[in-house]
Amino acid sequence: LQVFVETLDKCFENVCELDLIFHVDKVHNILAEMVMGGMVLETNMNEIVTQIDAQNKLEKSEAGLAGAPARAVSAVKNMNLPEIPRNINIGDISIKVPNLPTFK
Repeated sequence: LQVFVETLDKCFENVCELDLIFHVDKVHNILAEMVMGGMVLETNMNEIVTQIDAQNKLEKSEAGLAGAPARAVSAVKNMNLPEIPRNINIGDISIKVPNLPTFK
């Protein structure tokens, strides 16, 4: 329990009750780094913090993916096609495009 509290303090920089409430997912990840299957597997605070920091960096790098659908629609709208293709042929694959509404 002492290692868990000290790790929370390191990750949240002076942890308080509100940190636990508003960042329950991060608290769960910290606990998951320490305990698996009801057994404490990791008690090295530095190793736990390193893994949590790596996970936070990954989450930040994936944050840009949330806007991908909007960027895809914008790219399709900005395409300068003289007409909408009706058949798309790629090698042996032939795709018939249904009538689509115009993008404006």
